Amino acid sequence: MAKALSLLLVGATGAVGQALLRQALAEKRITRIVAPTRRPLGGEFAGQARLLNPVIAFDPLPDDAPWWKVDAVACTLGSTIKVAGSEAAFAAIDRDLPIAVGRLAYQAGATGYALNSSLGASVRGGFYLRTKAEAEQGIIDIGFASTTIVRPSLIDTERQAARPGEQAGLLFARVLRPLIPRRYRAVSPESIAAALLRGVLDGRPGTTIVESDAL
Repeated sequence: MAKALSLLLVGATGAVGQALLRQALAEKRITRIVAPTRRPLGGEFAGQARLLNPVIAFDPLPDDAPWWKVDAVACTLGSTIKVAGSEAAFAAIDRDLPIAVGRLAYQAGATGYALNSSLGASVRGGFYLRTKAEAEQGIIDIGFASTTIVRPSLIDTERQAARPGEQAGLLFARVLRPLIPRRYRAVSPESIAAALLRGVLDGRPGTTIVESDAL
């Protein structure tokens, strides 16, 4: 059985982040969860004894905060160029922030990192996929003893903020699911979250890539 550990979760307000937070709170081996957000977490997450929810601006990150001292990090941050507003803003959220968080946690003693990336992430891809690949490599280069990278296809969830192109693709994916190769099928936030949590709990040495067809 994996040892007990403390977990830093960034991206706790998104679909995958919320799923991961629920799973981590239900996992007895997770002794403490730090989930920094821009606005306080409420609802089902309010008053959870093992949950610390510092409210921060993220720019800049509070590099001297005591809560950086955790055993592992799970990052579920993710946006689109349209939602972010520009390619530069997208890269800041999906590449620069996950790496910056990783460096601070690593310096404080964290040994594991699990990153939610994207199917097809590649330095030879277009801007979106290249940025995802750069985020992956940036995390790997930090030097965690254990790194898990999850590369899901389209995420099967209803967004609070409308993403018309994504919703159209999701409708298509749902209707034609039996005909779509497993690698390209939409996956649930819960499946992605489970893979990320398993990565930090198992702590497998080196880098583990979890492709979408394994979710």
